[in-house]
Amino acid sequence: MFARSRLGPATISTLTALAVGVLADCAAPPGTLAPSGPQAETSSFKLQTNAFKPGGDLPRKFTCEGADASPGLDWSESPASTQSFALIVDDPDAPGGTWVHWAVYDLPSSARQLPEGVPQADDLPGGGRQGVNDFGKPGYGGPCPPPGKPHRYFFKLYALDKRLDLGAGATRKAVEQAMKGHILARAKLVGRYGR
Repeated sequence: MFARSRLGPATISTLTALAVGVLADCAAPPGTLAPSGPQAETSSFKLQTNAFKPGGDLPRKFTCEGADASPGLDWSESPASTQSFALIVDDPDAPGGTWVHWAVYDLPSSARQLPEGVPQADDLPGGGRQGVNDFGKPGYGGPCPPPGKPHRYFFKLYALDKRLDLGAGATRKAVEQAMKGHILARAKLVGRYGR
């Protein structure tokens, strides 16, 4: 005979919370780190640009077919305890897996923007460092997808509770590893580009 099992309210609540957490993790694009601080869920941290509309097409000048300039970005409402910022821009639709277009870290807590056309150099004039992108160069490398369906480009800005103090030319993997457990809030912006 089959034995009946009873699930109490506490067990059902635990299972529901677990299912919600798993589904939330599945909804995040590859390479996205979740905020880990207590302010992470309630933050109104915002990332914006005048270069393109959220979810819209990136203008050609920000791609390999144009000037390959980085778009200007600005942010607001970061947590008060922020010690530094990190930015990762990637393309989860690339044929060989997620392609990294830009990694910036150790931006000072006082920073509120990155101007258009940030030079491709290890160190930034106002503070902060740029990692190496998947083109093998420091700084920004614009979208350059193969012909076909447009790709999505995720601009992910992280407010951190410490400086990462990584050397010049760090990879996205090194930046993400150093950020684990130190993310206060995350802001995201998505653009598209196709050829």
